[in-house]
Amino acid sequence: MTDKTANSMWGGRFAGGPDAIMEAINASIGFDKRMAAQDIEGSRAHAAMLAATGILSDKDGEAIREGLLTVLSEIETGKFPFSAALEDIHMNVEARLKEIVGEAAGRLHTARSRNDQVATDFKLWVRDQMDAVDGALEALLRALLQQAEAGADWVMPGFTHLQVAQPVTWGHHMMAYVEMFGRDRSRFADARARMNESPLGAAALAGTSFPIDRHMTAKALGFDRPAANSLDAVADRDFALEFLSAATITGMHLSRLAEELVIWSSAQFRFVALSDRFSTGSSIMPQKRNPDAAELIRAKIGRIMGAMVGLFTVMKGLPLAYSKDMQEDKEQVFDAADNLMLALAAMEGMVRDMTANRAALAAAAGSGFSTATDLADWLVRALGLPFREAHHVTGSLVAMAEEKDCDLPDLTLEDMQSVHSAITASVFDVLGVENSVNSRTSYGGTAPDQVRLQIARWKEDLG
Repeated sequence: MTDKTANSMWGGRFAGGPDAIMEAINASIGFDKRMAAQDIEGSRAHAAMLAATGILSDKDGEAIREGLLTVLSEIETGKFPFSAALEDIHMNVEARLKEIVGEAAGRLHTARSRNDQVATDFKLWVRDQMDAVDGALEALLRALLQQAEAGADWVMPGFTHLQVAQPVTWGHHMMAYVEMFGRDRSRFADARARMNESPLGAAALAGTSFPIDRHMTAKALGFDRPAANSLDAVADRDFALEFLSAATITGMHLSRLAEELVIWSSAQFRFVALSDRFSTGSSIMPQKRNPDAAELIRAKIGRIMGAMVGLFTVMKGLPLAYSKDMQEDKEQVFDAADNLMLALAAMEGMVRDMTANRAALAAAAGSGFSTATDLADWLVRALGLPFREAHHVTGSLVAMAEEKDCDLPDLTLEDMQSVHSAITASVFDVLGVENSVNSRTSYGGTAPDQVRLQIARWKEDLG
């Protein structure tokens, strides 16, 4: 591509061509070619509207729309010659369209600017990505539900501060992540609904004097309505920031689950076994099964959150409307989207393939005096003690069990009565871990019936 050809896309003001440094810093075709399908979709809608409003002849409109399909086919089959001299995907497409349909291609840019064009392309791309994330989150939710249903009544330790707290069920723990990723899904849905306004027709910043029909192009592109302010339409990148914000929270949730899988799959815990598909060996230690996929997912939050901070930093000081700084909005969104989708797919696969060790979970559930709270609650219910006094009595019994190197259910009735004489044999009904989890019947509690109730609700919601 010659400088003369490149300059013809700009017009007659610039006599000399860009030097290599300026071309390198100015060009975005290396990354924004990912929006080729969206660019062509937007241009086809714009051409149809120009023809419908009489701004463009039907003949030229049809030639442009068909020519754009040819360009798209060339891009999809890898035959399209992208040129850095033409800067971006918009000029690359337009230049090739001119070679295909002739001078009519020059009429396509009537009543629009690269400012509203790129805003439209980017919105369409982010919207498509939100739909892809939604599908990936649904797959992960179904995998978690499958695990929860299989182990709705399997006991395991619940933790606070990574210390054994109270017994819970495996199904209840899995359902906690269902709730988390369900909120992530709703965040993307909220952001998608809010972003679904079309910038196309805002032109450079002030709208256009041509009698365009922005409602027609908005409908053609699946938007709910045209954006109501032309300045805001070209200056807005909230949709990308909201995508990155939702992606960051999702990435954080993925990282938390990944951390648990790393811990649980260790020899010290043995709560789960990860499949060979998502584990690796050691180059020197033949006994090792490393949870590399989980560790890499755990690290992805750094890239995703970094992208969010990066775009906030780009946008924070920009006056209205468009500034070239905004060319730096895409690479970090593309990178975050790629890494989020990869992390979601890997996590869905790990969760679906992993095997929970029911025996190890049950053995750990009764350790660390996990039913101490059940004992305190029994003292309140059965003996009418104030909770603070019950807490003190329970603490004394825990200390006794520690001294005897046993757990609370292993203490004798006489041992317990030496701390509080009113304790009766019925206390042992609440001290087993199975009894503990079965008693937690409050809405959202860990009792198996409650877990199954939540599983059924989610399965109905997912359809």
